[in-house]
Amino acid sequence: MILLDGKALSLKIKEELKEKNQILKEQGMQTCLAVILVGNNPASQTYVNSKAKACEACGIKSLVYHLDENTTQNELLALINTLNYDDSVHGILVQLPLPSHINKNLILESIISSKDVDGFHPINVGYLNLGLESGFLPCTPLGIMRLLKSYEITLEGLDVVIIGESNIVGRPMATMFLNAGATVSICHIKTKDLKLYTQRADLIVVAAGCVNLLRSDMVKEGVIVIDVGINRLENGKIVGDVDFENVSKKASFITPVPGGVGPMTIAMLLENTVRSAKNRLK
Repeated sequence: MILLDGKALSLKIKEELKEKNQILKEQGMQTCLAVILVGNNPASQTYVNSKAKACEACGIKSLVYHLDENTTQNELLALINTLNYDDSVHGILVQLPLPSHINKNLILESIISSKDVDGFHPINVGYLNLGLESGFLPCTPLGIMRLLKSYEITLEGLDVVIIGESNIVGRPMATMFLNAGATVSICHIKTKDLKLYTQRADLIVVAAGCVNLLRSDMVKEGVIVIDVGINRLENGKIVGDVDFENVSKKASFITPVPGGVGPMTIAMLLENTVRSAKNRLK
């Protein structure tokens, strides 16, 4: 069994981005990412802080807008509109989840696609589905693809199962695997017999937010397992969606939690932001 070390790869990518940012600075361009947080969700605050630190380490200017829980939808839209037309800002990210009185889809669509470094705008989703490289790809699926590539794992012809159908991970992940020549099944909460799918899979991506969802009896020998889940147990320990201790005994490759997919997600966000800044120089 080989651990897919996302932390080590992300550090390498960040060093490369630091060099690229230095070149951009010499050309008069300061890469800038604007992050908007609405409310006081503790997990969201942690994510935003980690993104700000990562930006600083790579030479990216980070603008953090922490808005009150009662901020109206129109006030949020007004801020995004201002950032859309600010040439010094190259990436705009709205931290999810948003308060219930705000329409998430409307907010994500209001970010212009050229600054949508999360890859959620319908235009960028369209580019992905057409197999075009013009837009920005969602950071978690993109990070997974980069991680697999770094370990020279060939996806063409593999039977892949994705557990979780979200627009953030499951669906774009499926499209990326299809574009890479894999055969893909997407499973979710209404799937009748999950084990029927997972037992024959060559590669499994789990992104459901459920502790020990994927167990040893559900996978075959030599399977590749990507665990996107992040769950905090009562004792404070962070675990994924996979029964790591037992599944790892059968896996050929597996991501740890933490230290697998998470660091790659942030690395891809930074990479998309630097790419957006470079696009402004063209």
